[in-house]
Amino acid sequence: MNDLEEIKSEIISMINDRQQVTLAELRDFAVARKIEHADLEKGLRELEASSAIASRNSGGIPTYYLLQSDSLLRRIMIVEDDRNISRLMAITIGKEFDISQIYDGKEALQRIRSEKPDLVVLDLMLPGADGLEICNSIKTNPNLKDITVIIVSAMDATSNRFKGIKNGADYYIKKPFEPAELRSLVRIFLKKKGKKFDPLIDLPNEDKISDAIEKVLEQKSDYEIGRLRVDGLAAFASRFGNESGITILRLVSQLLQDKVTVEKDSRVFVGFLNADDFVIAGAGNAPSNIAKEVSAEFDAVEPFIYQSEGYKPIELGIEDIYGAEKPTLRLKYSEIKKASLIERRAEVLKNKIDIGSYTYEELRHILGGDNLDITITRNQNGVRLSIGKGGA
Repeated sequence: MNDLEEIKSEIISMINDRQQVTLAELRDFAVARKIEHADLEKGLRELEASSAIASRNSGGIPTYYLLQSDSLLRRIMIVEDDRNISRLMAITIGKEFDISQIYDGKEALQRIRSEKPDLVVLDLMLPGADGLEICNSIKTNPNLKDITVIIVSAMDATSNRFKGIKNGADYYIKKPFEPAELRSLVRIFLKKKGKKFDPLIDLPNEDKISDAIEKVLEQKSDYEIGRLRVDGLAAFASRFGNESGITILRLVSQLLQDKVTVEKDSRVFVGFLNADDFVIAGAGNAPSNIAKEVSAEFDAVEPFIYQSEGYKPIELGIEDIYGAEKPTLRLKYSEIKKASLIERRAEVLKNKIDIGSYTYEELRHILGGDNLDITITRNQNGVRLSIGKGGA
């Protein structure tokens, strides 16, 4: 197949059928259709340039999304007091949107209420009103809560990432930011075809996790796979509410995605099991190292998590005294040994006719996560958290 327009049509058809497609899947598709690698890459570049598709690293895997081709001009408000950075953001996002730039927090609040933009790119350190106040004002207002908020900040992410997510931010990007990341996120949030993009739910799904398991079993070289569990999440959500539980999952998801982004040479990816645990897979001991780093960052954020729920440390020079009733949150990583994978996979295959990909229930059994404390589902009203028997 040599006709570039036909190749682009085939690419769009494939992405449309699956909602999102990885670069590896597109390359396999190209081989099957006898499409030259160079032609595939050219087709993808042209489709992205024309805003027909957009791509981002989803949990470490290059992934493509189909964009809507409607005539609606989406409105974006950049709230950033540094005029040079604001100008860079506007150039980065591109001319396909109606972009307004505001340099003062108080003015931004007034303009957001009156103009109701589709998306706000928001700094935290602003004159007039800070970014967290603006974010909270948007997400607690029934008339504004559907506005997408992307925080882009140079402030220490240890606590501010959590505070941003807690206040409803859809994503948190650290400065200095990668222009390609900001542009991709804006386009996918605003123009993704099908269900609305959600950085938590749109992590590599059961198909990709299934592929990782099969890869572990096929590899002769070191390839590690493991579960990172938010231990205590069911009790935490029971105490403070389901939204607080979802906030914790979003925090862990973004911490993991940040780490995976800098581990490009280790071919690491992160998947979400629609419960209280994530899957990390990759070459060598990269998954274990990422789990340790994320756990350390989570421990540093932990005091701010409890303070946000009303616990206050006693100021007596004794570190973080909250009382015996405080539910304990900890990240626990468990590497899954190959022998255990083989054994539990065999149990699943006894009742499975077609191997294909595994369901989330089958994946949890194969990976040793049968005790389901939390279940995450998604419908037209958004993400919902349900507490199972382990959360009592």
